Amino acid sequence: MDTPSSSPEREATGQRDVGAVVHAIGILRHLSATTAPLGVAAIARGTGISVSTCFNILRTLTRARFVSFREADKTYALGLAVAELAAGFLGVSHTELIRPELQRLAQKYDMLIVLWRVTEDGHIVLIDRAHSHTAVRVEMRMGLRLPMLVGAVGRCVAAALDLPEAELRHRFEALRWQTPPSFESYLADMRAARENGWSMDANHLYRGLITVAALVTDQKGQPRFGLSGITISAQHPEEVFPRLGEELHEVAIQTGRALFPRPAANPHRE
Repeated sequence: MDTPSSSPEREATGQRDVGAVVHAIGILRHLSATTAPLGVAAIARGTGISVSTCFNILRTLTRARFVSFREADKTYALGLAVAELAAGFLGVSHTELIRPELQRLAQKYDMLIVLWRVTEDGHIVLIDRAHSHTAVRVEMRMGLRLPMLVGAVGRCVAAALDLPEAELRHRFEALRWQTPPSFESYLADMRAARENGWSMDANHLYRGLITVAALVTDQKGQPRFGLSGITISAQHPEEVFPRLGEELHEVAIQTGRALFPRPAANPHRE
């Protein structure tokens, strides 16, 4: 049975995904991740969609030129219309592509959402931000430069780099915090970030501020961008922060897949 996934939040608010659209997106994503054209059975198996439903959607996508059909071996690949859509993104910076998500999260969680670029010289630089419309808010200047292992983003970077503990301790001792955590606490937070995909800093980097962050990584798992939600302490209930962390992690994964596509194994044609 083809049952599109729907979150409890969507169901509670009456927002339901359209099954055919969800399946079509899944098929296109699957084809974009393969290195060779695929038959219907292989696509159905890879997406979890029934063969009959998959075949009908593929026919529609083929007529719209989002998928091309190869008669010789009965296989499908991405079509010209996908390239036509992608052409609209040519020349658009990573920052411009990510900004709509920053703005959406800022309004949803009523806080400052910022984008950090992880530099090759071991820093993070604030390159974009989005504010909510509340009267009380945090302000952080564009271009702010910090050591890449500090704060909530830093814990995520440390988790991605997977440094030997002795080297991590050496780097940690050089970090500057307004209220420094112990190395043991930092190490535990880093391990939790590796497991959960997000981390939180409460009053350590800056007194009076809570930061929740996740990391965008490239094809090799190297840190490229950080996403942070930043708010004044006591402005939000505690249960908000895990929800924000999970959503930042989800956005970071989607952003990484879009900006740094992972190579896929070459499956057998059918």
